[in-house]
Amino acid sequence: MPTHTEQRVMPYTAQQMFDLVADVPRYPEFLPWNSAARIRSRRPGPEAGSEVLEADLIISFKVFRERFGSRVTLFPARHRVDTEYLDGPFKYLKSWWTFADRPEGGCDVEFFVDFEFRNAILQGVIGVVFNEAMRRIVKAFEDRAATLYGA
Repeated sequence: MPTHTEQRVMPYTAQQMFDLVADVPRYPEFLPWNSAARIRSRRPGPEAGSEVLEADLIISFKVFRERFGSRVTLFPARHRVDTEYLDGPFKYLKSWWTFADRPEGGCDVEFFVDFEFRNAILQGVIGVVFNEAMRRIVKAFEDRAATLYGA
């Protein structure tokens, strides 16, 4: 599957954007195609102050409804969120977010994702709209930031 990268300048701090992306249980409130989220476990991460979450997300798209598990590693000091696939409908999934404060205010945001579904039909459906779907996801985070922190 092709990869996708989005870069944005946002009028919020890196900490605000990190907090928004790190709040996995609230994803169903604003993310398209995400109908449920559950944290399986939390534990200290590989770096001081980091945390590892194992989470289940339910993705609903047209007639498809799939659960997948992921390991989300939160690096608050670096304002970075890494996600790795654990189980579910994918062959693989990797993604990350980084946030960096800008001297003039606001922050730089970068999002990267690479995944492939096991199901050839679902892969074909998402393949047609992959870039647009990823843009909609990033836009959902932008809209959520405006709701939480003001435009």
